[in-house]
Amino acid sequence: MISMFIKVINPNTTWSMTATIEACARAVTAPGTRLEAVSPRMGPASIESHYDEALAVPGVLAEILRGERDGADGFVIACFGDPGLDAAREIATGPVVGIAEAAMHTASFLGRGFSVVTTLGRTTGRARDLAERYGLRDACRGVHACEIPVLALETDPDARKIVTEACFDALGSDGSDAVVLGCAGMADLCAQISADIGAPVIDGVAAATLTVQSLVTLGLTTGKRGEFAAPPVKPYSGLLAPFGRAEGTRG
Repeated sequence: MISMFIKVINPNTTWSMTATIEACARAVTAPGTRLEAVSPRMGPASIESHYDEALAVPGVLAEILRGERDGADGFVIACFGDPGLDAAREIATGPVVGIAEAAMHTASFLGRGFSVVTTLGRTTGRARDLAERYGLRDACRGVHACEIPVLALETDPDARKIVTEACFDALGSDGSDAVVLGCAGMADLCAQISADIGAPVIDGVAAATLTVQSLVTLGLTTGKRGEFAAPPVKPYSGLLAPFGRAEGTRG
């Protein structure tokens, strides 16, 4: 018997990474939970800039609308920038959780401070912004870049070693108690890195999946009385014309 349906959206269009994300999410779902991981039909191959993130959002929202039509109970946005999270909450009936949001909050339960280890240096500012947004600026003691492009996490034979070393160094330099992996493409490295460095390492994909699962179990979803009410229906032009149709969301 299926107890709930969780849809996990990888905002980039690299399906091999989506498969890794799906495996990590599926490993923590409860028996009977239906889980589907997807990549959008349009968007960047990886997200490593504000430009990439902006262009990924329409594809993410299109998948939220498809999930609504398919009866999804909740959603995970599996990119560490949490792209489109606020907009997704406006149009989704069930809860929507981003992996940076879930990972940082999870890390805050495990000690006084955590470090984030991410891919490229140019993305560290976004991670710091999110820590502040989620009320965890003081708990986030440092954000460190491995300088490994997102897609190279799948192809560079030294990727795990480099990420592991960065995590170990972050613990020492920041005096932190845990490490948050700052990319969904690192999800499958979590357990091994934790064993290697002797400290908690948090994968946001697993953390967000379990958070959505818990919220659905509790019967909780986004409040719709104010900011996250359904957006006003209006015409959209050009490639965005389909987003102006009201039938995408459930009542």
